Amino acid sequence: MPSDLWDRAMHDADHGRLNEALAMVRMRQRMKPKDPEVTELLGLLLLRAGEVDQAIHFLQRGVELLPDEPVHRHNLANALDRVGRTQEAIRLWDECLRIHPEFVLAWMGLATACQSIGDSARSIEAGERGLALAPEWVDLVRNHSNTLARAGRVEDAVALLRAHLATHPAEAELRSNLLMNLHYRSLDAEAMLAEHRAFGAALPAPTPPPPASLDGRRLRIGVLSADLRGHSVASFADALIRHAPADVELVAFSTAAPGQADRTTDDLKPFFRKWLDVAGLRGDALDACIRTERIDVLLELSGHSGGNRLGDVARKPAPVIVSAIGYPDTTGLPAVDARIVDSITDPPGAEARCTERLVRIDPCFLCYRPPEIAVEPSMPPEGAPITFGSFNNHQKISPETADGWARTLRAVPGSRLLLKSPGLGDPVVQHALLARLTAAGIPADAVETVAFAKGRAEHLALYNRVHVALDTMPYNGTTTTCEALWMGVPVITTLGDHHAARVSASLLRAAGHPEFIGQDMQDFVRVASHLASDASRLASLRSGLRAELLQSPLLDATSYASRLHAALRNLFGTACMSTHGDPRHA
Repeated sequence: MPSDLWDRAMHDADHGRLNEALAMVRMRQRMKPKDPEVTELLGLLLLRAGEVDQAIHFLQRGVELLPDEPVHRHNLANALDRVGRTQEAIRLWDECLRIHPEFVLAWMGLATACQSIGDSARSIEAGERGLALAPEWVDLVRNHSNTLARAGRVEDAVALLRAHLATHPAEAELRSNLLMNLHYRSLDAEAMLAEHRAFGAALPAPTPPPPASLDGRRLRIGVLSADLRGHSVASFADALIRHAPADVELVAFSTAAPGQADRTTDDLKPFFRKWLDVAGLRGDALDACIRTERIDVLLELSGHSGGNRLGDVARKPAPVIVSAIGYPDTTGLPAVDARIVDSITDPPGAEARCTERLVRIDPCFLCYRPPEIAVEPSMPPEGAPITFGSFNNHQKISPETADGWARTLRAVPGSRLLLKSPGLGDPVVQHALLARLTAAGIPADAVETVAFAKGRAEHLALYNRVHVALDTMPYNGTTTTCEALWMGVPVITTLGDHHAARVSASLLRAAGHPEFIGQDMQDFVRVASHLASDASRLASLRSGLRAELLQSPLLDATSYASRLHAALRNLFGTACMSTHGDPRHA
């Protein structure tokens, strides 16, 4: 296949002209149906377009036409993995590596697939094999660090990332991974700010943003996110989307991978004036797309979490850029003007640890949309041992958390601990977590772990086995805190010293239950053990907490949207004054 066809097709796809690229390659494939390279290119473009079944058809044909080419087998495996046919994909990668053991792409694919099915032992092995062949490959370093962290080896993940960044300080994506992992353990405030600033310094200085001016039209807010789907971020973004005021129009820039759209996506789309799927756009292309839409305020919902586009946000494609919901810390990025917080998560003085302006929308920086599934709260069976529970990501169960939980269980003799996290289906993860808990003094036979539930209803029903939920420190729960309260289960937390360690305190105050907040670990144990021994109080909470939530600021979507959108308009007004010296432009 002439390289100019490949180059032109990929250039068009990268710059938002995927349909044109597909039409061109389809025509060539019809002319040369037995050309393996053209067939392969068509399969890859179809995969980017989300036409996965058709992509698999052409990628399989590519393998048949050129069976000894490892790249073709690798691409087919990637497509199969994307549609959940992971075991087939693993077999293909295994076949490929038996023939081409130095083909590093296959080691990367194998590592990723094994991680996704909960086989971290094999994922770690594949990652190590790949890094031995390509120690400088950033994507593989990032993937391997994720595997280590999810296997409970957060310190090893941090060490790997730091080692690579020591010689490659400009790798911004690795810095994002490092920042996420650092939140799972305690770190000095000044050191954490320095790490975030290093991220911002690794990116080019912002280009001039578009001028801030409404010119008589409605305020145009762009929502940039990979999570406008069945994801926890969507549960909290729902209010600002559904209840946007009449003088605002929303434009979605969805960076979700093809095939990730779901019922939640369909429910949210009608509230946007325009919905743009921009997963395939990066750099200049995404910047141009946002600028073309004349966005006044770009609201990014990821921070340094997975799927973020902070590297593209750094170009300053809108006059005002605001970070909200998805990340519990500063972005470290000079192009981001403001962060949405409240006076609990970020009390006066918190500005010293942030690079953005802090905009407090009290009483709470979040608004929760509860699940629509009808699962009613009920108490655990009479006579059941007191069960403390946490359904948080297992990576949040730090040594500090394990120590607090151990002290709580000792204060309530005979009590048990119920943990639920998807990673706990992995034997390596479960072993590492149980080792951490037993080291803290929690007997292994007092711990029950659950990895998966058969759907959302079964997941929520598990809360009916829990008397009291225990939060994680220094990285609190967010969705899990709200879910537990919705199911009538009190959540006990501590008031930490930074945003990530104060989220649950904010949620609990908004829910009307500040009495569940311990001032320190000793107070945490006191509050949890006292509540666990008060059967009548637990029963009252189980039957009445949901009704309280429905009347609380935590679920008041209309008021929340009003506060948030007023804050965004004020930020834009300030930008207009800076540009024109006249607030009437806003």
